[in-house]
Amino acid sequence: MPKRYWLVILTYIIVQLSGGIYIPILKQFFSNHALMVSVYYTMIASFVIGLIVILTLMKPDMELKQTRSRPSTENIALWAILGVFMAYFAQAIAGVIETNILGIELGSENTQNIMDITRAVPLFAVIPAIIAPILEEVIFRKIIFGSLYERTNFFIAALLSAFIFGIIHGEPEHLLIYASMGFVFAFLYIKTKSIIVPIIVHMTLNTISVIVQFTFSPEDLERLQKQVDSIQMILIGGI
Repeated sequence: MPKRYWLVILTYIIVQLSGGIYIPILKQFFSNHALMVSVYYTMIASFVIGLIVILTLMKPDMELKQTRSRPSTENIALWAILGVFMAYFAQAIAGVIETNILGIELGSENTQNIMDITRAVPLFAVIPAIIAPILEEVIFRKIIFGSLYERTNFFIAALLSAFIFGIIHGEPEHLLIYASMGFVFAFLYIKTKSIIVPIIVHMTLNTISVIVQFTFSPEDLERLQKQVDSIQMILIGGI
């Protein structure tokens, strides 16, 4: 991989660890609730700065892309819409396997933690809805999947990058769900030859998740999840 790719990955790791890095420093100035709020705002700033640094490092790739044929706006829009349905379908199949074969309860602690922070600091929503999808698609599809694809084939590259994508989310019990979406994103990237499409799809999924979490109460979400589970069992054939 080019040196700038390693710098991109290093920047991403630093951004991910930024919260823990700043807590000892901010403890000197804040306490209790004020401390956590200050940490959240600092994390927002870190993600924004990280995004700027990573996009700057990836500028040669963007300039190279401009010299090649690019998919039309209509093609991007079509695949983005189709990609959302593909990702939800893959997620549904993975969810049915997890609950009915592996005996894993649905529900993401990672998502819940993010939403708790977002309720405390609404501006934090820009991270899961916008910034994280861009960073993750650049890292896991453009760099990791792209580098593997040059040396292997689509299936191996997509499988390995999707596995890493799932592990990095810190919920190994839901690895199948994360990996299934990562596999779809890789397919969209290679099919359209544009990282924009998986970014749009990823943004859409995360934004819908944030909106749903904000709109419904925990009780409503539980009832909705049960209804979705029932529909999945009917559509997929009761795996």
